[in-house]
Amino acid sequence: MVQRSLVSVVDDDQSVRESLPDLLRHFGFAVQAFSSAEAFLASEFVSLTKCLILDVALVGMSGPDLQRELIRRRQAIPTVFITAHGDTSVRSRLLALGATECLFKPFSDDALLDALTKALGTR
Repeated sequence: MVQRSLVSVVDDDQSVRESLPDLLRHFGFAVQAFSSAEAFLASEFVSLTKCLILDVALVGMSGPDLQRELIRRRQAIPTVFITAHGDTSVRSRLLALGATECLFKPFSDDALLDALTKALGTR
């Protein structure tokens, strides 16, 4: 049996949590979706996640706060941020903090696949 990389999606937008996993499965990934950073941290999937697709602006703990918490816990996970509210300064700041990529919604399937490929080091 082929082991598929687990990509976890953390987004408080239900439509994203429903549509993005379908696309990721089409790309060949295993997927778990979470409505909050806190739900992700409380799950058994943190240590299994190979890449995190993370909304910047979440209710409760923000995406960047989750990234910092994972680093603090020594569970740094390659992260692709997604956001509907941003500009190039937001992207630059997130990349400087160690994100693999920051995509602005709506993003193309190709842009997402490129970001995942980069995050997982499969280029």
